[in-house]
Amino acid sequence: MKNILNKIGKVSSFASRYIGIIIIAFSCLAFFWRDGFAWMTNYTSVFLGVIMFGMGLTIRMKDFKVVFSRPKEVIIGAVAQYTIMPLAAWVLCKVMNLPADLALGVILVGCCPGGTASNVITYIAGGDVALSVGMTIVSTLAAPLMTPFLVYVLAGAWVEVSFWAMVLSVIKVILVPVLLGILLRSLAGEHVDKVSDVMPLISVIAIVMIIGGIVAVNAEKILSCGVLVLVVVAIHNFFGMMLGLLVAKIFHVEYSRTTAIAIEVGMQNSGLAVSLAAANFAGNPLATLPGAIFSVWHNISGSIFASIRRSGAERREKAVESRKIDFV
Repeated sequence: MKNILNKIGKVSSFASRYIGIIIIAFSCLAFFWRDGFAWMTNYTSVFLGVIMFGMGLTIRMKDFKVVFSRPKEVIIGAVAQYTIMPLAAWVLCKVMNLPADLALGVILVGCCPGGTASNVITYIAGGDVALSVGMTIVSTLAAPLMTPFLVYVLAGAWVEVSFWAMVLSVIKVILVPVLLGILLRSLAGEHVDKVSDVMPLISVIAIVMIIGGIVAVNAEKILSCGVLVLVVVAIHNFFGMMLGLLVAKIFHVEYSRTTAIAIEVGMQNSGLAVSLAAANFAGNPLATLPGAIFSVWHNISGSIFASIRRSGAERREKAVESRKIDFV
């Protein structure tokens, strides 16, 4: 049993590191084998709930200490999360004069909390993983109010938004699964630890199934407006990371924590955007598309950004070592 779990752990680690490539591969498969993936859209909320439950299982009570031990960085990250991305989404929709469905989808992405993938990308980048987890926890717990409120304010010009319906949706697919995961972790921590390495793999599978279903159902629409959505998503994601980086530098945040903040701000829980679009805006079918494409893109851009920041961190370490040698 232990050998099996070790093998699954290695597969899980590989899947987490190369999630962008895996998503692209399965998205292509879903595009050409639509019947095999289309049914997955019926369970989008279930898959997202599984991801959030898995996130809850990874949270230890000591992780909440980060919120209090590093309040400056957590506050900067949380404020940036719910200002930069929502406003950037709104500006892009206005400037590019997007149709209502796509504008709604882009704004939904912008108003969502940080995604769990940001923790993995921060780890790859050599950033402050504890801070990343702390910011994800804070933005996720704030999502039941912040996400519906921001969507209501920013997307109201394009479509009618039911604030309370969205609040209930976020509570069901985000807050309840996360809290259940945290509760189970606190009650059976030792048993959870034995299978903890498996959870990233389960999350990757759930993410792939969400995106695969959306791609399969919207294949024809992707052909007609996929390039436009990809351009908007790429700009949105780029602005999020760069402005997150800028804000952290303005407040003189240390390098590894700056990395964590930039990644946290730029990488959204786009699965939630897809789920909310499907559950609350059935009359706007294209609203799911930006979230699906963002899910693919932000893992690719995040991996590239992580590589750049890790190289920067390594250069800094070498410079410090060099100065120590010179001093001696």
